Order: sequence, then C-alpha cells, then structure tokens
Amino acid sequence: MFDIGFFELLVVGIVALLVLGPERLPTAARTCGLWLGRVRRSLTSIQSEIREELRMDELKRTTAIQKEQLERELEEMRKPFQSSAPSDDADTKTSAADDTGQSDVNDKGADRHDSSKDKP
Repeated sequence: MFDIGFFELLVVGIVALLVLGPERLPTAARTCGLWLGRVRRSLTSIQSEIREELRMDELKRTTAIQKEQLERELEEMRKPFQSSAPSDDADTKTSAADDTGQSDVNDKGADRHDSSKDKP
C-alpha cells in the first residue's frame, strides 16, 4: 500500500517524541494503533463484500448463459415433435371419431344382447 521504510518510521517516531513528549507518546501510539486496526478491518470487510458481490454477479451471468444454452437445446429437441404434431393431431381426431362410432355399434349390440337375456 505505502512504501514506508525503516528510515521514514524512525523520523516519524523522533518527531512524535519531540512534539508529544515521553508521557503522551505511548497513549498516542496506542490510539494510533487502534485506529489503524479499525481502518484495516474496515478495508478488509469492504474488500470481502466486493469480492462476494463480484462472485455473485459472475454466478448470475454463468447461470443465465447456461439457462439460455439449455433453452436452445430444449427447442432443438422439440423441433422434430412439433413438426410431426399437426399430422398426429389429425390422426388422433380421426381415430377418436372412429372409436366413438365403434362404441355406438358396441352399445347397440349390447342392448340386443341384454334383451335376449330377458326373454327366456
């Protein structure tokens, strides 16, 4: 972050000793250390939140891409069934009409059969 060497720290320490004096220097150093710790924790927290947001954004993008790919594959799989579906519907309607006609014939035959049982 900052490029501070030993010589710069020594100069700052001597200036602080001259300005604050030996009685207030330990208290000032402790307070400065506490503030630096708080700033570092805050920066670390902010960095982790930013990383988490970037990760979530990447996951959303990846999910959206995979969803689009799956939808395309699904459409490709549906194409053969959709092209044959209209002719299947016509065949189904015709066979349903045939089944209805046959059931009417079967019902009439069943009525005749039942009436013959009642006679003897």
